[in-house]
Amino acid sequence: MRRTVRLRLTLLYSGLFLVAGALLVALIYLLVEFSPFPGPPAAPASPGGPVPSVRAPGLEQTGHLRRLLVNSLIALVVMAFAAMLLGWHMAGRVLRPLGEMTATVRRITADRLDRRLAASGPDDELKELADTFDELLDRLEAAFTAQRRFVANASHELRTPLTLQRAMAEVALADPAADTESLRKVLERVLVAGRNQERLIEALLTLARSQQGLQHRQSFDLAEIAGRAIGHRDDQGPRVESVLRRAPGRGDRALVERLVGNLLDNALRHNVPGGWVRVETAVRSGRPTLGVSNSGPVIPADRLPVLLQPFQRLEAGRKAGGEGLGLGLSIVAAIVEAHRGTLEIRPLPAGGLDVSVTLDRPGA
Repeated sequence: MRRTVRLRLTLLYSGLFLVAGALLVALIYLLVEFSPFPGPPAAPASPGGPVPSVRAPGLEQTGHLRRLLVNSLIALVVMAFAAMLLGWHMAGRVLRPLGEMTATVRRITADRLDRRLAASGPDDELKELADTFDELLDRLEAAFTAQRRFVANASHELRTPLTLQRAMAEVALADPAADTESLRKVLERVLVAGRNQERLIEALLTLARSQQGLQHRQSFDLAEIAGRAIGHRDDQGPRVESVLRRAPGRGDRALVERLVGNLLDNALRHNVPGGWVRVETAVRSGRPTLGVSNSGPVIPADRLPVLLQPFQRLEAGRKAGGEGLGLGLSIVAAIVEAHRGTLEIRPLPAGGLDVSVTLDRPGA
């Protein structure tokens, strides 16, 4: 017989009752044994008459104690069986919500994560367990939905340049009058599409790597990383202002370099003619911080969450293979989360964004 929780609870209830009952019987027996036992009143002796027979008080007390002990043990055995039946019944009632939860959980699959336990009843430990499991299902459903959307968007982004490359090759091969110059132009366009695919795949690998957490940590300085990123930029485009104060941190240096590079690239790319970019590094409350703000188009505040989603752009439609991959800020968010930091984005009234990144303390 499988030892279920119901059986264990029944045995526990019965065992506790037997122990308490045995202690009660022993206590009663001891109290009766060591308490004064009043004997029957002595009969007056009649002169010249027969002497009445009187039973010894000790023998009578011993007989009463024996009968009391036997009757108590019989009652204890009867009540033990009653306790087992009642314990089995009560354990079943207590565990009935768990059985309903188990049946509901068995019907939940990866394709049907919309089911919930939705436990009712008193606000006890079982309802708390059910509510916690429902919250877990909410997070799992959101994660599965985001994963499916990510896979679908990634497939679209990768398929579009492949389709373009295939079309260019087929058109070039189908043209009987194609000369070396035209074929060279087709190959150059194919190479451009291939480079875009490499950028996309590299960005996807960085996103996946940052979502897995930090494998190793090393010291870095945000001011040094930001200074190198600014020094490698093209002189053309918006002007860059920087206030770089020392901001030591500890984490994955390669990911942090990618974080700074993505923020700077986004600020330069999504800007306006004659615009500006401001980069600041400092230590606030013992934590390294990075601020990147830029001029640009006006962005509604309710559209900011879209920027943190992979392959989601503010412009209508998609620009697969264009300048932007739609992964910049989603990679930044993943890297910040891996470093147990915070990411704050707010739109500027005149247009553009103000992005603030705070990473974990160096000694954490």
